[in-house]
Amino acid sequence: MLPKVKEVLNTLLVEFQEGNIPEKIAYTIFPIKNIPSSKWSLLNHLVMFIHETEDARGFRQWQEVTRYVKKGAKSFHILVPCFKKEKDEKTKEEVSRLSGFTTANVFRVEDTVGRGLDYEKIKLPNLPLLEKASEWGIEVKAVPGNYKHYGYYSPDKKMIALATPEESTFFHELCHVAHEKVIGTLKRGQDPFQEIVAELSAQALCRIVGKDGNKHLGKSYRYIESYSKELKLSPHSAVLHVLSDVEKVLHLILNEANRKEEIS
Repeated sequence: MLPKVKEVLNTLLVEFQEGNIPEKIAYTIFPIKNIPSSKWSLLNHLVMFIHETEDARGFRQWQEVTRYVKKGAKSFHILVPCFKKEKDEKTKEEVSRLSGFTTANVFRVEDTVGRGLDYEKIKLPNLPLLEKASEWGIEVKAVPGNYKHYGYYSPDKKMIALATPEESTFFHELCHVAHEKVIGTLKRGQDPFQEIVAELSAQALCRIVGKDGNKHLGKSYRYIESYSKELKLSPHSAVLHVLSDVEKVLHLILNEANRKEEIS
């Protein structure tokens, strides 16, 4: 095995040992569209997220979009498959077969300067309770989604990423932040109880702030139902299990919001 290939795989093994991979896999569902890394393998996406970036490219690829690598910036390695052509024994036709892997050097977008990128121009509306995220030191960032998933909260980065302007999605992620404050630390990955707490709390917030949560009610029920099945509980029983945490999450968000309003 090539030393650089071994280095990449060892980095992943460390992340597995520390329990960080499930969370990072969740982030890979948000590949930014129309950039080179959106076509990368899951493994290379994990390598990219381990290096704390959502966009990485080769030196020349950055030049092609009029961005330049900062002096002294360090690259990291991704795996690149190598193919060799050979004749198929049955068909006698020439085919390409995987022969191994090599590596390529790429640089994070954070280590480049130059022309702005298209995805940086995405703007979010003035969402209700947006100031609450700001008070808690949470960045709310717009990201292009893949039309299957619409938001995530990264405890490590202190960031909520949204691929939709829908208030219910923002509320869901904000409730994850509040839940983290209530219980201390969120479990990594998509924990069923945590997801039910966030979705139920988000639906309550929609109604409390006067937004139309009804259009998302069916989707929310299916969301809660799917996680209830993982717990081998009915949706009703699963909701009863988390009501105490839901109450604490809403109390934390709304009491502080009301307090600020009274002061102003």
